[in-house]
Amino acid sequence: MSKKYQGFRPEWEHEAPPAKSYRSIFKWGNPAEFKNPNERLYQMIKAKFNLTDQDFKQKKNQGLEKVSFEQEISLTAEQIAAFEKIVGAENVKVDDYTRLEVAYGKTMLDVMRLREKIVENIPDLVLYPRDRNDIIGIVDYCNQEQIPLYVYGGGSTVTRGVECTKGGVSLDIRVHLKDVIEFNEVNQTITVEAGMSGPELERVLNQAPELFGAKRRYTCGHFPQSFEYSVVGGWVVTRGAGQNSTYFGKIEDLVISQEYITPSGIIQSDPYPAAATGPSIDQIMMGSEGAYGILTHVTLKIFRYMPENQRKFSYIFKSWEDAREATREIMQGQFGYPSVFRLSDPEETDVVLKLYGIEGTILDKAMSLFGYKAMERCLFLGFTDGEKAFTKNMKRRLQRICKKYGGMYLTGYPTKSWEKGRFRDPYLRDSIQDFGIMTDTLECSVNWDNMGEVHRVVREFCKSRPNTICMTHLSHAYPQGANLYFIFIARIDSIEEYMEYHRGILDHIQKSGATMSHHHGIGKMIAPWLEGQIGRNQLEVFRTLKRHFDPNNIMNPGGTLALDLKEGEKRVLK
Repeated sequence: MSKKYQGFRPEWEHEAPPAKSYRSIFKWGNPAEFKNPNERLYQMIKAKFNLTDQDFKQKKNQGLEKVSFEQEISLTAEQIAAFEKIVGAENVKVDDYTRLEVAYGKTMLDVMRLREKIVENIPDLVLYPRDRNDIIGIVDYCNQEQIPLYVYGGGSTVTRGVECTKGGVSLDIRVHLKDVIEFNEVNQTITVEAGMSGPELERVLNQAPELFGAKRRYTCGHFPQSFEYSVVGGWVVTRGAGQNSTYFGKIEDLVISQEYITPSGIIQSDPYPAAATGPSIDQIMMGSEGAYGILTHVTLKIFRYMPENQRKFSYIFKSWEDAREATREIMQGQFGYPSVFRLSDPEETDVVLKLYGIEGTILDKAMSLFGYKAMERCLFLGFTDGEKAFTKNMKRRLQRICKKYGGMYLTGYPTKSWEKGRFRDPYLRDSIQDFGIMTDTLECSVNWDNMGEVHRVVREFCKSRPNTICMTHLSHAYPQGANLYFIFIARIDSIEEYMEYHRGILDHIQKSGATMSHHHGIGKMIAPWLEGQIGRNQLEVFRTLKRHFDPNNIMNPGGTLALDLKEGEKRVLK
């Protein structure tokens, strides 16, 4: 990525966006950090979309203007004063920028609206609760006054999860609610407030000997691509997964206990590793996306930090079918699971080899020499975590299976390149969208026996739009199936055109028999398809819980989890 262009190089963005600008809200990650296409990737983009260098000399709307709009606050002076009494006047914000910042996430719809300075679905007030007592007071008052109540954490949602469709107030929990409540080395758990960021959680666990007098260092084991800019509470309420989840598990596997403040009272689950005391309240509350109550703190499993035992691997296969069979056999072999487990289909493999600087190297030449053809070959990469002998045996057994299906070992270099960019790849989105090229993602969960069909059906629709890139990888694997993650890149300037295409992809995910989400959650964007997946009877269970926890529908109202959608807003296809 550091190599200089030999030909024309677009003026990719390289300066932090102006303070308080629209771009400062939609830009991914660190304001001063960027990742731009290398020359091979740039040439591929031009060829795919029938563009020339001339098309990259003029940028689209960059959203550099200062946030400013006119949307009146609907709350009364008495209500505002009541919130100031609960949290302190300094923790009540009414300025334009703060109201807009907490209303939008990071889906492409959010980015496109902000570039066009479209302001909608914002709260009247933003509150910074200082502790759980503040949250109790806010929930009680909002319920009394029937004021809609939303929660904002890291803001990395790609499902319109934080959008304040009914106005009201939004709680920004990342400002104050970010402390460690308890570290328990005997039980190997940590209890933290919901607003703690991923990097801060990992930092305190890695430094457990210095901070808590622990005997060893620990890790959270949960590393979503949004890790650097998401919070623990967001992981829990969306049932998130990290890139290392094949070994460590999704967040619902890591939660020991939680506390939620709901309009009907406090829900505190028991801190035991397992129980048979009726349906699990933990599982009921996880994935509720703020529709039942507000998560204040959570107790998580933690793991020994042993990076020295990681064993990286990468293989290339001649076909998607061979690669899938190899990965299935690995997951069903009962010799343990790798930590990172990622298989790219032919189109993603082609892009990845360019993105990580592998195309044109000796590895690329070796692949071609031994018959691994471009746009047919599939890259499989990952690494192991755990005890030394375990990771050694895992890699040895994995290698045996990969060779059985014609996989050629590529050393750990591709994995190291992926790992180096694992949290930085999203920065590419803003760079290419400056020139009218959109990228977005949708993901689903499939079984091994319908994986091929889901991959085919969804890709066929994605590719039905001319000059569109559709990359897919298999990740977050299980003995019974895996996550399929679709990344589509297209020239789309119109919000209406984007939404029509996005809805079509979701339609085909549902028609093909996959889940509507494996780890992104549902939010308000995917909610219309939820009943079509889980069925009317199961959705009514969710609604019954909603009526118990939140009888006045003040908690994240406006379509979240399809709980208050009208019949005409649903897309029931199955």
